[in-house]
Amino acid sequence: MLVIGYGNALRGDDGIGRAIAEQVASWNLPHVRSLSLHQLTPELAEELSRVDRAVFIDACIDSDSIRIEPIDADKNSQVLGHSLTPRSLLGMAQWLYDRAPEAWLISVPGETFEFSDRLSPTAEGYVTEVLALVRDLFTKNPDSSQKPGSNTSKPSSRIDQYS
Repeated sequence: MLVIGYGNALRGDDGIGRAIAEQVASWNLPHVRSLSLHQLTPELAEELSRVDRAVFIDACIDSDSIRIEPIDADKNSQVLGHSLTPRSLLGMAQWLYDRAPEAWLISVPGETFEFSDRLSPTAEGYVTEVLALVRDLFTKNPDSSQKPGSNTSKPSSRIDQYS
């Protein structure tokens, strides 16, 4: 499994994906690679082609709840400079290496995007919830119709899942 947390760690809550990826890396789990990145780059396509599952984690400004959604490769996008998305990277992996993993995008709400190297207290609270979701994805049966986060005993009202 590959976990990719990305965002600008010097813009407050925009760095939440990176903070989560760093926590996952500290777990030192076998068969799990976790990357904390400033932005998505074309070089990640090769890495994606070598894993069965990938989780992208990024901050969002248009929601007040965590969103988790399965994503597919975008087979029609063109890569233009620094405008890569998780879907376009999956499409690039499929096109270049004839393989793309099962993937999810976790969008985590942020409230402060000013110059700062710290997460807001609200974003810090979301970190724990997202770490539980990520751990859930590690144990998800690929043949199961169960959604990530659905086997937690007490689902949070701050998590929206899409299928």
